[in-house]
Amino acid sequence: MIEFGHPLAFLLLPLPLLIYFAVPPFQQRVSALRFPFFRRLADVVGQGPKEGSVVFRRTLLQNIAAVLVWVLVVAALAQPEHVGEPIVQEKAARDVMLAIDISGSMDQRDFPSTEGERVQRLDAVKRVVGEFITERDGDRVALIVFGARAFVQAPFTEDLNSVRALLDQTEVGMAGPHTVLGDAIGLAIKTFQASDIEDRLLIVLSDGADTGSRMTPVNAAAIAARDDIEIITIGVGDPDGTGDQRLDERTLTEIARASGGSYFFAGDEAALGDIYARIDAQKPREVKTTTYRPREQLGYILLALAALIGLLALTVLHVSSLRRTPA
Repeated sequence: MIEFGHPLAFLLLPLPLLIYFAVPPFQQRVSALRFPFFRRLADVVGQGPKEGSVVFRRTLLQNIAAVLVWVLVVAALAQPEHVGEPIVQEKAARDVMLAIDISGSMDQRDFPSTEGERVQRLDAVKRVVGEFITERDGDRVALIVFGARAFVQAPFTEDLNSVRALLDQTEVGMAGPHTVLGDAIGLAIKTFQASDIEDRLLIVLSDGADTGSRMTPVNAAAIAARDDIEIITIGVGDPDGTGDQRLDERTLTEIARASGGSYFFAGDEAALGDIYARIDAQKPREVKTTTYRPREQLGYILLALAALIGLLALTVLHVSSLRRTPA
């Protein structure tokens, strides 16, 4: 499809005709010698007297070439463009950060699976969270794992298969035996700061109490709230446990409340799956759609064609004049 950037340029097409009819022809006075016997002299040489002015006549080739060149130049000024088919681009409208506890307590094989068996807590989490990641098409997803220290396992990306693969490779104890929940939230805040997407969601899953963070989890959540980061917390441990093995539901609840999020407890794999399904329903996938049509400028082709026509016309006229010149 051809479009013109400045179609009003075609109003210039009749300009040569306006000049031809409105502007008088160029005249030039020259000195002349007057003969009192001019008529007799003209009869002697056999030439009749003519008008004193000389009007140059253009050939048909010159007229055709001039019209074509002018039309092509005006069309080039109108900026012709070849417009391609619409191309739709989808860009993530939200960043979702998953923070997964992989401390030593996640090795406990007390988590009921959907088949009714007791499985390792982390194995059940990886299955449920893996499915959640796969369904986040349209979001950018990042993964943080934490134990005695917190690490960015996967930065924000739309390559969900890679994030799930990195989650599947995660093992208990890779980050140490303890739980630094506050440091994990702090690392998430730092990671979010490198993003220019305004809609930000952090989902924290833990089965224990914070031990040894440089910043308390609730304070970290308050800072996250100032950065417009919503935190959803999920507990999968034993609320009746002792020491590091006890699930600190109170802290997880306060973290969620401080950032405007929610807290959920999952007693088995089915409940955990329901929680992520509820999160998916509450926070549906969002994308920003941009549509554009590629444009290719064609003006240079018209100008090149006009130059070629002009050169051809000049060449033909030059050759014709050489043939008329007597040897």
